[in-house]
Amino acid sequence: MKKEFAIIGLGRFGGSICRELVEQGINVLAIDSDEERVNEFANIASHAVVGDTTDETVLKSLGIRNFDHVIVAIGENIQASILTTLILNELGVSNITVKAQNDYHEKVLKKIGADRIVHPERDMGKRIAHHLVHNNVLDYLAVSDEHSIVEIRAGKKLADHTIIGLNVRARFGINIVAIKRNKDIIVSPSAEETIQDEDILIVIGADKDVNKFEKQMVE
Repeated sequence: MKKEFAIIGLGRFGGSICRELVEQGINVLAIDSDEERVNEFANIASHAVVGDTTDETVLKSLGIRNFDHVIVAIGENIQASILTTLILNELGVSNITVKAQNDYHEKVLKKIGADRIVHPERDMGKRIAHHLVHNNVLDYLAVSDEHSIVEIRAGKKLADHTIIGLNVRARFGINIVAIKRNKDIIVSPSAEETIQDEDILIVIGADKDVNKFEKQMVE
């Protein structure tokens, strides 16, 4: 059976998730208290409704507990975000992802049952900062507060070296989990794989270790 998602809050963050899920063929219920926003998504989402999600009866009437995943993307109204999340948890929703405004908001969300908490503005800020500071970093994804997955252009310093010869795990504490080469992706490359100048390395590790690798081994 196809999974069904509900998105509460149709601002820039919630709206972009809605559009992407629909493009992937997923059924989406879009909810917002603003009728104008709901009308905007009426022809995009599977269903779009105006509703106050801080009212338990509204969520019950929408059958919210039957959805596989509910995303709370409410913008500036932290109180509404917290109350909505609390009600979703009490109704037994199995997967709840919530957009957090700040660290305090995140702490509260963790205590009241959010399964996943995202900081889109903070995370995007980190990605942009990495692009600006490290010329060879093509993309950056935080997997925790201290660990990341980073795409790094190999360059001449790493070219013609094998993975085992570089010994990056012992020297830097990072792992090369994949290599992008032209249109191909080598997943879990062997220790004997020779790195080429134009390769893009996908590495995972603690931020401090990845930074050390970038400074010492990447031009």
